[in-house]
Amino acid sequence: MSNHELLDALVDLPEPERLAAIRTLTEEERKEFRHHWQLWGRTRQLPPSGDWTTWLILAGRGFGKTRAGAEWVRTTAQANPDARIALVGASLGEVRAVMVEGESGILAVCPPGQIPSFEPSLRRLTWGNGAQATLYSAGEPESLRGPQHSHAWCDEIAKWENVNSRATRCWDNLLLGLRLGEHPRVLATTTPRAVPLVRRLLDEPEDQRALVYGKTEDNKDNLSTRFLTGMKRRYGKSLLGRQELDGELIADLPGALWTRAMLEQALEAVPSSPPVRVVIGVDPPASAAGDACGIVVCALGEDGIGRVLADCSVVKASPEKWARAVAKAAEAWSADRVVAEANQGGAMVASVLRAAELNLPLKLVHASNGKSARAEPVAALYEAGRVRHAGQFPALEDELCGLMAGGGYEGPGRSPDRADAMVWALTELLLGRRGVPRVRVG
Repeated sequence: MSNHELLDALVDLPEPERLAAIRTLTEEERKEFRHHWQLWGRTRQLPPSGDWTTWLILAGRGFGKTRAGAEWVRTTAQANPDARIALVGASLGEVRAVMVEGESGILAVCPPGQIPSFEPSLRRLTWGNGAQATLYSAGEPESLRGPQHSHAWCDEIAKWENVNSRATRCWDNLLLGLRLGEHPRVLATTTPRAVPLVRRLLDEPEDQRALVYGKTEDNKDNLSTRFLTGMKRRYGKSLLGRQELDGELIADLPGALWTRAMLEQALEAVPSSPPVRVVIGVDPPASAAGDACGIVVCALGEDGIGRVLADCSVVKASPEKWARAVAKAAEAWSADRVVAEANQGGAMVASVLRAAELNLPLKLVHASNGKSARAEPVAALYEAGRVRHAGQFPALEDELCGLMAGGGYEGPGRSPDRADAMVWALTELLLGRRGVPRVRVG
């Protein structure tokens, strides 16, 4: 019996017998054992049975999604000399740094003597038996128009840029070229977000799609206890924690002013127009031990589009600390105005900001309506395509998706402080005197 056949036989043994058998392996057999993924990969990291075309892994960070993808590619390439595999990530840099050369990437999981040659200039991996894998960026959908493949591994599809439906166009071009071999297959690995492409894959017929969910904690044997404890303490069962750690797909709330799809459409990786004004919205906390201080930087572009540039909010901060955070953001973004809610005491807010050496024009605004009522005109701006996000802001986006039409808040935390700060800033930039809030100049 060959070493490979011996290790294959161990897979079917009950765990006690398997452990006993492993102790009897020779040094040579132990070396091969390290690369025998079927023997020690967790069940949800191994290819599922069935006649699936798409294998979708939705799991928290640290679950082992990259390792599962790299091992599947390795196994596929070594078993099929004719394999032509597409490796698709958010950018070419990420494909190379994570999927190919990363600690759990393809080059790292291959046994000595079976490592493919990597030609970065050609974006190509080639195995000794002739199998090949080519690197692609999801940001360039047209690069997948034409090439043919037998298999594909698509990583972190929920973070693929979807401006002008770029993510879904990339997926469509990939599928249209997935026509080599008898049974073309694609593996998609991602931390879940309710973006159009992920929802589309979840809607595929169950006889064509194999779905696996997973949590960060599933991989606790390979993760630092300090890391796991810290993440649980910090994020717990918050929306962000449920998504990023528990691998839960957070669906839109019925009646919410913002939806995940709306925010996905607003994403703009690189601002296409220079700013003519930069405003910082501030929603001060009632106390240092209470809610966060919302600090959100927004700009008005030459094209008339409002842009959310940064979320600089601070949590459980003293007045001095959050005032310094506002001053720092104003300097970093060359802001020309700070708009701060003064319902907690206008004189106090003004004096705290002045003490932080904030010499910018300061506008104090008083909320005469509830947060949701103030947010409705701003949500309408998103619907009209007049607001963009220069990046992803998970905590802010979770709050926006918790603001309900007609009043009420069902998002994380007690209050949508970040969302309120953003609303004040965009109201100043895009709605002016037509905005809902009453304004008093400080």
